[in-house]
Amino acid sequence: MRSRSILKWVSLGMLLYTLSAIVNMTTSMTVAASNPLTDEQDTYQQALFHKFDQLHTEQVVLITAMNNKTFKGKLQIYNKQNGQWKLQIPALPVVLGQKGLGKTKEGDGKTPLGTYSLGTAFGTASKPEGLKMNYQFHTAQDYWIDDVDSIDYNQKVTETGNPNQRWASYERMNNPLYTYGIVVNYNMDPIIKGKGSAIFMHIWRASNRPTDGCIALSEDNLLKVLQAIDPAKSPKIRIGTVQAR
Repeated sequence: MRSRSILKWVSLGMLLYTLSAIVNMTTSMTVAASNPLTDEQDTYQQALFHKFDQLHTEQVVLITAMNNKTFKGKLQIYNKQNGQWKLQIPALPVVLGQKGLGKTKEGDGKTPLGTYSLGTAFGTASKPEGLKMNYQFHTAQDYWIDDVDSIDYNQKVTETGNPNQRWASYERMNNPLYTYGIVVNYNMDPIIKGKGSAIFMHIWRASNRPTDGCIALSEDNLLKVLQAIDPAKSPKIRIGTVQAR
């Protein structure tokens, strides 16, 4: 990776990855004063914040996995305040696609790599208190289309009739895993048929069960994330590994 060796980037990435766990075990951000960053951690963190500055946002939802093959990762939220990036939500456990990271096509079981804007929040429950985003209430007549031959591909559609007569493949949005969720704007502008669809943050089945490509976490933690996201900050989600965040 440029002039630095891969091993050094891996080492730096692992240092910052474990730093989040240290912060998460404290009840106050004063840990920063009593446990200052090492030079390596500070160097890597500043490089990460420099990347954030290039995203034209004041809020980043950062998803990090140890490598492209694992389905386990961590979620953190950073806000930019008075010109400085600050950790808003320390590391929360997430599960990712069963095949890891690096989505390229429909049905590959992978979570996308890269940076994306966030779409609407949604769910089958009432709008959570404190939510700043728009919220779409879903019923048994709401579907997300993953039929690659349909003009509705990678879109949410309300259908009052028989969905099997309209699409070869779709997701029902009145799914318990979608009690709450938010759309990740992957393959949205433009929509490319077959590149992948229906990428959300939603409730997990369990901490040891991967998704088909989405990002999932516990219901309590998902609500924390949804309530923290501020549309006024033009939030972005960045998905990567410790080697390449």
